[in-house]
Amino acid sequence: MKNTESLMTKNLFGYPEHSIAYELLSRFEYPWEALPHISEIITELGSTLSPDEYRLMGENIWVAKDASVAPTAFINGPCIICRGAEIRHCAYIRGNAIVGSNAVVGNSVELKNCILFDCVQVPHFNYVGDSILGYKSHMGAGAITSNVKSDKSLVTVKFNDQKIESGLKKFGAILGDYVEIGCNSVLNPGTVIGSGSNVYPLSSVRGYVPQKSIFKSREEIIIKN
Repeated sequence: MKNTESLMTKNLFGYPEHSIAYELLSRFEYPWEALPHISEIITELGSTLSPDEYRLMGENIWVAKDASVAPTAFINGPCIICRGAEIRHCAYIRGNAIVGSNAVVGNSVELKNCILFDCVQVPHFNYVGDSILGYKSHMGAGAITSNVKSDKSLVTVKFNDQKIESGLKKFGAILGDYVEIGCNSVLNPGTVIGSGSNVYPLSSVRGYVPQKSIFKSREEIIIKN
């Protein structure tokens, strides 16, 4: 692969202090390489969590004592819900999920095999699967990650004129820090969005969107001043 530094873990996520998983995630050159290992990351982290701050709510389910979890939410392990997080009515966490500090998982949102950095918001009818969402990234109502190709072939990342093989059948999206996704957008398998970028509502996104840009359509991506 040539000139792919923009896709590297160290360049998509710039805040080591803003995810409980950052140190373990940084072992991987590209963030999607961590997706098959999220379960292991959670169990490794879980064993280090203080019982003064976290309750063990089930097998490999750690929930911060000051997190807010609606009684109608469903949480399957392994899972870590970090301090100050809010899990709202009818949220469905299928397992292999880290919800960062002060993050919001909203009404009827489904999470599966994903890492949400601190202060991430997925507040309304979102699906996030086989994905990593960076610090303070936000998905508008109805925005989803599509994590499996229709022909079930392995996912590639389209980066400029390259197609980078991920080796994964299930791979949704990687969002850098401070990414804003508009309502009812679909992030197709293998989407990577650089930090500080915005995606217009009702967009269908595939491949790489550069940092600090505005995605209006595949034909119209504007770099911010």
